[in-house]
Amino acid sequence: MFLRSERKYKEESDDWLISRFKLTGDLEYPGRLFDKYMHLVYGVCLKYLKEREASKDATMQVFEKLIVELSKRDIENFKPWLHTITKNHCLMQLRSMKVKSSQQEKMLNDEAFFMESSHELHHNDEQVLEQDLEALKNCIEKLKAEQKECIKLFYLKEKCYQEISDELSVELKKVKSFIQNGKRNLKICMEKNG
Repeated sequence: MFLRSERKYKEESDDWLISRFKLTGDLEYPGRLFDKYMHLVYGVCLKYLKEREASKDATMQVFEKLIVELSKRDIENFKPWLHTITKNHCLMQLRSMKVKSSQQEKMLNDEAFFMESSHELHHNDEQVLEQDLEALKNCIEKLKAEQKECIKLFYLKEKCYQEISDELSVELKKVKSFIQNGKRNLKICMEKNG
């Protein structure tokens, strides 16, 4: 009786399931790990991603990654390792979403700025483009110090509002205001010089 329960425990241990998968390549073994830890992975995903559907998708992605990683790595403490790769996967997703969101916001802001401007950029006419760029550079220099700094960090160094706020030790609302007012002042200046 004791040997039987000990054998059953050993066969269901993480190490045993991993070694059987490495030996046979049978997806049944990572499937058992999936059943055993799905709630843990989903919980970590939900903690970071805050949305059920995104967390369900991330849980599946982690287990797809798990199958690849199990065949390549020697894992000694499976549960903490799984927790770490799940957390890292979620953080990478959040970073990716932040970058996409920031790029979309920047694109919309850039598009709005250029759509508001009465200057049309002629790609075929390099001289006009050069003049416009020179005029823009001069107009940036005429901005108030705070606006100039925020505009340069946002558009030229491609920093997000929060990064600018942290770098300049200025409230987030003020950073947004400086950028908005700076864009308006640039538009006015470009129209005068056009």
